Amino acid sequence: MAADPGARGTARQATHHPHPATSGTPTVLSGATVVLPTGAVQDSRLTIDGTRITPTTPENAQVIDVTGHYVIPGFVDLHNHGGGGASFTSGSAEDILKGIHTHRLHGTTTLVASTVTGDMDFLSQRAGLLSELAEQGEIAGVHFEGPFISPCRKGAHAEDLLRDPHPADVRKLIEAARGQARMVTLATELPGGLDSVRLLADQGVIAAIGHTDATYEQTVEAIDAGATVATHLFNAMPPLGHRFPGPIAALLEDDRITVELINDGTHLHPAALQLAFHHAGASRVAFITDAMDAAGFGDGRYWLGPLEVEVADGVARLVEDGTIAGSTLTLDRAFKRAVTIDGLSVEDAVQALSATPARLLGMSDRIGSLEPGKDADLVLLDADFDLKGVMRRGEWVVGPQLR
Repeated sequence: MAADPGARGTARQATHHPHPATSGTPTVLSGATVVLPTGAVQDSRLTIDGTRITPTTPENAQVIDVTGHYVIPGFVDLHNHGGGGASFTSGSAEDILKGIHTHRLHGTTTLVASTVTGDMDFLSQRAGLLSELAEQGEIAGVHFEGPFISPCRKGAHAEDLLRDPHPADVRKLIEAARGQARMVTLATELPGGLDSVRLLADQGVIAAIGHTDATYEQTVEAIDAGATVATHLFNAMPPLGHRFPGPIAALLEDDRITVELINDGTHLHPAALQLAFHHAGASRVAFITDAMDAAGFGDGRYWLGPLEVEVADGVARLVEDGTIAGSTLTLDRAFKRAVTIDGLSVEDAVQALSATPARLLGMSDRIGSLEPGKDADLVLLDADFDLKGVMRRGEWVVGPQLR
């Protein structure tokens, strides 16, 4: 089964209830190129029974002819701050669900909700709200991006709310998330950074190096302490230098690190993306959105935490100084760009958007690939890699749009 990227999209018609093809009746998607862990298989078929992919086809299965299309695994986003006009940091539960649904319309069937820097008590309260949604299965957990980051590389975070990553503070946020904390981004060179990395590793929470001013040597030390992810590699960290290679070289060269990339054409030059893939390979690259409220919604004025953001032509920047403030990316666009512009194979793009992040979350037994027994999370694409359908747990979020 071969898959390719989804399309940039305006909001698509959502089916909030099961599509007739899956309302209790097993479904067969027939004739597509299906992207499997072993590669793309042309003129293939995929059978869904209930919420799962099944190896056999029941006699009463309903067949949908999707010849000329690709079927690929649903996208997994490790780093996402909102969408559809809703913020995961400040919105109500209803707002958050709206943002989650916006990204589902664009193929993201599994999403980790990210917060931005705020007061510790406020972040603890948000962690409690988000953990409820995780317990309900709406999100895959919580990612804290800030406040434990470097003021030298703060990006779109409020400097007056930043603090050193002392283990007691890190533990407070983990405990507030009630077992649903998945990742914490740290500037590990700051006081308490290495001890906090060790704490996170002991607690089974991903320690991510990001918004950092660390040297190469300090980054190596953090990796040895247990850090396993690079938060949006290249962005909000010192550039690669020939005498002072900084964190980028350390993060790319170490097989223990998975690197996040924002493939929107704004955050990275195509050559930087190619450099990352050359050194890390698809098994160590996770495409993310780092999306904020405007994703899937449109240009205008928004708030990212306490900071005002202007979105123009799809690019989000802080009003106060023009700093890039997250993205308006959706993962179908990241996928399509990877294949049609960056020259990645469909298989590598699938791995970076589905299999690698699923593995990092410890969810490979359920999601990230199209295999019998796993959740029926999938994206249907046409020959131009435009999104034509999204299924999550056996139900159509976007019903098949076939000619």
